[in-house]
Amino acid sequence: MPAAAYSGKECVCQYRRGICDQTCVQDMLDTPFYIACLRLTGRRCAVIGGGPIGLEKVEGLLACDGDVTLIAPEAVDELRDLAAEGSIRWEQREYAGPQDLEAVFIVIASTDDTNTNIRIYEDAERRAMLVNIVDVPPLCNFILPAIVRTGPLAIAISTAGASPALAKRIKRQVAEEFGEEYARLAVLLNDVRGWAKGTLPTYQDRKAFFEEIVNGDPDPIELLRAGDDAGVRELIAAAQREHGAAVAG
Repeated sequence: MPAAAYSGKECVCQYRRGICDQTCVQDMLDTPFYIACLRLTGRRCAVIGGGPIGLEKVEGLLACDGDVTLIAPEAVDELRDLAAEGSIRWEQREYAGPQDLEAVFIVIASTDDTNTNIRIYEDAERRAMLVNIVDVPPLCNFILPAIVRTGPLAIAISTAGASPALAKRIKRQVAEEFGEEYARLAVLLNDVRGWAKGTLPTYQDRKAFFEEIVNGDPDPIELLRAGDDAGVRELIAAAQREHGAAVAG
């Protein structure tokens, strides 16, 4: 449901124009968004709307281990399959009201009914919960960036809602630049986090340790691109010897 669908209807954004004139869409470029990574494992997530966009949002939530409920009278085949296999719950009906948001952490809606979308947003706002009405900026208290995800590495790209197409182009370029070797380095560094926390007494000590590895000579990324995991492990071991000795001394 594009924001243009609200033009001429009663204003629902912070400007309270009376009748919507799309001012709030331009305001998105001036909005400072707080970027965060949410832990969704086991949390209840609601997706309202069973079309292709609803499918995209369901798949994104499932990728983060969200506990997903779909509310929609109809659904595309892929969503029906996810419900049949038990990956999601499908309540085959229209949005019923605030009771559908009880104990829900995050709700994403993409229905084809403007009034329903407004109701969902207002019901969620009254509960101070996370809500995103897809492609309608004034009915969102968060937006979804384009994500490049490789193993534990996730890179978010946002244009503050100005151009999803541009965000997707940047996503393709970032994916080409930051590939599997960066994710592999993240895993190797995670393996020594326990040692660093138990051995190096201060945040600054731990910061210096990890930065020496990441910015090391030889470059750990180039070593991994060459398939030399052992070389990176030796780089890490050398840093452990150096920083461990400094603490002991």
